[in-house]
Amino acid sequence: MSITGKLLRYLALFWILILSLGTFYLYGSFKTGEGFLLLKQKAIETGLYLPAFYAHIFGSSLILLVGFAQFSKRVYGNRPLHRNLGKIYVFGVLIFSAPGAYVMTFFIHRGAGVFISFLLQNTLWILTTIAAWRYAMKGQIPQHVCMMRRSYALAFAAVTLRFYIWLFTVLGNGVNFENNYLIIAFLSWVPNLILVELINYYDKGKVPMDPSKV
Repeated sequence: MSITGKLLRYLALFWILILSLGTFYLYGSFKTGEGFLLLKQKAIETGLYLPAFYAHIFGSSLILLVGFAQFSKRVYGNRPLHRNLGKIYVFGVLIFSAPGAYVMTFFIHRGAGVFISFLLQNTLWILTTIAAWRYAMKGQIPQHVCMMRRSYALAFAAVTLRFYIWLFTVLGNGVNFENNYLIIAFLSWVPNLILVELINYYDKGKVPMDPSKV
C-alpha cells in the first residue's frame, strides 16, 4: 500500500474512533437530555424515535469498526474470522442500524431533498449489503468484494456526514445556513460511492477468485 493509502486509512480510522467512542461516551448512559437528543424531544415523545436512535447509533458504531477491520490483510486472510465479522456486519446493518435510520429519517424535517437523500442512502445501503452477502454465499468473490466496498462506503457516510457538519461549522454557519444541510446530506455519501467505483474499476483482476481465500 502506498504512503498516501496508509495515511488515508489512518485518517479514516481516526474519525471512526472519534465517532464510535464519542457515541458510547455521550449516549451510553441512555439519558434523553444529552447531545443531539436535546433537539428531538418531540420525536422522543412519539415512542418510536428513541429505540430507532439507539439501534442506529450503537449498531453503526460497531459496524464501522467491524467493517474497517475487514479491509485488513490479516483479517481478510483469516477465513473464519473474516466470515464471522462479516456476519456481524450484515446482521448489524439489516437488523439494527438501517431500520433505525429509516425511522429517524421521518423525523429530520429539513425539507424533501434531505429526506430523499437519507432515504436513498439507506435503501442503497440495505441493497448493497444483501447483494454482497448473496455473492459471498454463491462463492462469487470479486462481486462480493466490490459490493461490500459499496456497502461500507454507505456506512462510512455516518462519519463523513459529521465531518462535513464540523467543517461547515468551522468555515461558515454549519447546517443552519440555507441549503447547507441539503448539500451535506448528499455530500456525505455520493462522493464515497464515486470513490469506491473508481477503486473497483482499477482493482479489476486483483481479487482472488477462490472462495477459500475469503
